[in-house]
Amino acid sequence: MIPLHELSFFILAALILVISPGPNMIYLISKSITQGKKSGFISLTGVVCGFLFHIIMVSFGLTAVLLAVPFAYTILKTMGTIYLLYLAYQAIKPNSKNIFDVDKNTSYDSPKKLFTVGFLTNVLNPKVAVFYLSFFPQFIKPEYGSVLTQSLELGVVQVLVSFSVNFLIVLTASRVALFFSNNPAWIKVQKWFMASVLTYLAIRMAFSKAK
Repeated sequence: MIPLHELSFFILAALILVISPGPNMIYLISKSITQGKKSGFISLTGVVCGFLFHIIMVSFGLTAVLLAVPFAYTILKTMGTIYLLYLAYQAIKPNSKNIFDVDKNTSYDSPKKLFTVGFLTNVLNPKVAVFYLSFFPQFIKPEYGSVLTQSLELGVVQVLVSFSVNFLIVLTASRVALFFSNNPAWIKVQKWFMASVLTYLAIRMAFSKAK
């Protein structure tokens, strides 16, 4: 089992991932605002299943890679650092889109389509795969037990964090959209705060020691 103090930092990283604007968040907000909370929850179910797909693939892949190629950690750490800095830039780049500005003239989708699109949106989202591949190796250590078990443990924690945040997003999408439309200054505060935290995580990752 991974120690609690190690999991705490991982939870912070997982939280930053889920609150950073991306395909999953945009899709959930769009469906929740245009088709109602029920459609948002169905879409969220598909997104969560997409996370489970990533977890299974990455867990078995990391088990093979880390046991066969120990120095792969350095490669993954570098990749993760660069990607976090990229996310930080995306959060504050000029003319970045307000994710709460959605097209309300969309047609209603069936539950099957909502689930399928939610699932594929997550499965085909490279941000999720990069997060798993770059972060998991930093918390997986032989002395903690099976590499596969630790990978699955991190995956479950990440899914719980993501589900909790996205659940709240579905519940409050309309109200939050209205708040930001009436208070545009908060958009800038949110973006710079997110960029600062992402940069901190990138620096911490860059100076983390290889196992």
